[in-house]
Amino acid sequence: MLTDKEVGVKSLLGYKLKKTQHALRLNMDEALRALDLTTPQYTVLAQLELKPGAFNAAFARSAFITAQTMHGIVSNLEKRSLIQSKSDTSHGRILCTELTDQGRKVVTQAHDMIRDVEARMLATVSGEHKVLLARLLLECFNNL
Repeated sequence: MLTDKEVGVKSLLGYKLKKTQHALRLNMDEALRALDLTTPQYTVLAQLELKPGAFNAAFARSAFITAQTMHGIVSNLEKRSLIQSKSDTSHGRILCTELTDQGRKVVTQAHDMIRDVEARMLATVSGEHKVLLARLLLECFNNL
């Protein structure tokens, strides 16, 4: 039997969001394993696809990881030849990081896998409710 405290916590929207996010992350990790990628690695590849260039703390935050974690991920992705770093043409001390051809192929495959995971997650949600859910999540984000 659940205690009042357990019932109280489980009724919180934040708890439900975190529980859903955790299940999504586990399913993403499982899907991406076929490409020998982790979810944080996929996130970095996807962010680089959108914004090739220099890594910094803001980039790490946009990928939902710390700057220290970013360094390890970048190193591993470079070893796999999925990304490459070059000196910035206007400022030689700054490294610009971009996807390689192989990195573009892998991130495209990963996008398809993640779309499949999201489709499973939303399988019983109507199109109208998907739009509403996206709008409400954005509204909650903006309120914070």
